[in-house]
Amino acid sequence: MERLQKVIAHAGIASRRKAEELILAGRVKVNGVTMKELGAKAGPKDRVEVDDVPIYQEEPVYFVLYKPRGIISAVTDDKGRKTVVDYFIDVPERIYPVGRLDYDTSGLLLLTNDGAFAQRLTHPKHEVDKVYVAKVKGIADQKKLYPLTKGMRIEGHRLAPARYEILSTDKVAQTSIVSLTIHEGRNHQVKNMFQAIGLPVQKLKREKYGELTLAGLRPGEFRQLSRKEITSLLQQSK
Repeated sequence: MERLQKVIAHAGIASRRKAEELILAGRVKVNGVTMKELGAKAGPKDRVEVDDVPIYQEEPVYFVLYKPRGIISAVTDDKGRKTVVDYFIDVPERIYPVGRLDYDTSGLLLLTNDGAFAQRLTHPKHEVDKVYVAKVKGIADQKKLYPLTKGMRIEGHRLAPARYEILSTDKVAQTSIVSLTIHEGRNHQVKNMFQAIGLPVQKLKREKYGELTLAGLRPGEFRQLSRKEITSLLQQSK
């Protein structure tokens, strides 16, 4: 069940604010009953009408995309840059990304038209592990990475403890490859964490989201999630 104004907006009838005006004006019905309260909700099986015209409610769809670097994690971009939804031109549903990856970060990104699913996975209290692999400037060792495991305070926020694995170091180039597992999703979080311990990120990729991986996908490719994968993500987010 979702708020009625969100259902109307998602169907492309009007913006959410305009949908609220339609509801307050008594122009929206659910199963034949006029709704005039903004707290009203409707589900996929409910008949929603605006000015006595039924609206089409999309079936929920779920995708995993291998986002390339240099792509915006948004539906549109005011600067005209390519966005992640541009890879889905043959998908009729109005999908949007679940969370985001930075412009210069590649890797696993979920997209859906299911608002409850997206909110569930992005809410701070729900803990779904996300695994990033970072190439950092400097030689990573246990002493330098230790603060990551104790929870750091960055930009006024206390972060949950993270897990790491040093994959390789290059003493000649003075770089390291480190895998970092977190379950939060604050803006630039991984980059800020490495910056705080003196290992600035040069390249970043998200390789796992829960149990999902990028197996079988190349940058720019996507696939639909199976029902089993969707259920698993929801269970992990409890």
